[in-house]
Amino acid sequence: MTRVAKFYKAVDTAREGRGFVVRLDGKAVKTPARVLLSLPTAPLADAIAEEWRSQTEIVDPTAMPLTRFAYAAIDVAPAYRARLTDEILAYAKSDLLCYRADAPAALIARQNGAWNPLLDWAAERFGARLKTGTGIAFVEQSAESQAAFAKAVHGRDDFALVGLHGAASLTGSLVLGLALTEGRLAAGQAFALSCLDETFQAEAWGRDAEAAARAGRLGAELAAVERFLTLSRP
Repeated sequence: MTRVAKFYKAVDTAREGRGFVVRLDGKAVKTPARVLLSLPTAPLADAIAEEWRSQTEIVDPTAMPLTRFAYAAIDVAPAYRARLTDEILAYAKSDLLCYRADAPAALIARQNGAWNPLLDWAAERFGARLKTGTGIAFVEQSAESQAAFAKAVHGRDDFALVGLHGAASLTGSLVLGLALTEGRLAAGQAFALSCLDETFQAEAWGRDAEAAARAGRLGAELAAVERFLTLSRP
């Protein structure tokens, strides 16, 4: 999806078959693969319609995250489900929450206080108990925990799978991704937890403008993922 000059005037939504479509001047939107953009819920269709409606002279895909995610759910997820699933489950093998500092004591305490409850939740919710370690050495996770996470990921519909992929990728953590997907955490909370180390360092040394801008972009993308997941649920 590339930037193009705006080519339509009216935007509305309609029920079509089992789903909902967005129409531009009466014509239903299609994905880049030329497949009908059929959405599972009316609220998601309304939100995507608003993204199209809010464009001015140029249709800018970067300002249309829900549209992009919906395209991925329709064009990418069905054809590459195994690849997406493998990429999601890779975060269970090297989950951010499992890698802890060995100093200073204040950072260790902050990581334990913020991250341990999420690991406990994952163990209770999915039967997946992850091990933690200090430093940069790889932490080998059990086959049992990997199988439990695989069970938690498999079977999700294409829209949920795309949302989970985005959440895990943006946070570097399958636990945080699942917590967001299941409503255990809001996007702002999940993002703050994923940036705990950086925030700790910034408190001591300050944060440069480039890092702050990048954090703002990633946080906004994660908030869009959360909205996509919420609006996609029947």
